[in-house]
Amino acid sequence: MSNRPVSRATYEDVLTAPDDKIAEIAAGELYLTPRPAARHARIASALTSDLHDAFDHGRSGPGGWWVLFEPELHLDGNVLVPDIAAWRRSRMASLPDAAWFDIPPDWVCEILSASTEVFDRRRKLPLYAAAGIPHLWIVDPEAQRLEAYSGDRGGWVRSGTFAGAATISAEPFDAIAIALGRLWA
Repeated sequence: MSNRPVSRATYEDVLTAPDDKIAEIAAGELYLTPRPAARHARIASALTSDLHDAFDHGRSGPGGWWVLFEPELHLDGNVLVPDIAAWRRSRMASLPDAAWFDIPPDWVCEILSASTEVFDRRRKLPLYAAAGIPHLWIVDPEAQRLEAYSGDRGGWVRSGTFAGAATISAEPFDAIAIALGRLWA
C-alpha cells in the first residue's frame, strides 16, 4: 500500500490527490492507494451486477436497496471509499445530491489486493464498525474466499466464510444465491 500520513488530513488533501490514486482519510491520516487492477475491478463489477439487479432494481430479488460502486463515505471525520456499499431505501429514501454520503450504509464490501489488504482490515474495518454499519463482506480473490460479518457492539462477528465455487446466500442479501465461481473466472 502506498500511503502518505498527513497530520490531520483535510478534505482538500483528498481533492488534490493524484488522479491515479484513491484518497481516503482514516483517523485523521490521508491514505493513497492505487486504483484497482483489472481482476479486482472485474470481481467488483460482477458482484455489483448480481446485487444491483436483485436489490436495487428488484428484477430477480426483493429490491429496496441502493447499491453503489465506490461511493465516498464521510463518517465521523473519516473519508472512506469501499469497493461497494448499499443502503436500505427505508433508511435513505433517495440518493443525495452530493458527491459523498454522510449516512452510513447498511452494508459495505471490500475486495482485497496486496496493496490494500492491511489498510482495509486494520484501518477501515474498525471505522466501519464504529460508524454502526451492520454488515460487511470481505472478498479475497487470491484465496477465492468471501467472509461475511455482522456488526456487534462496535466490532465484527464473522457470520460465514465461503470459498471456491460455492453458491452462497449471505446476509443481508440472503434472498438470492450468488455463485462465487463466477467472481473468480
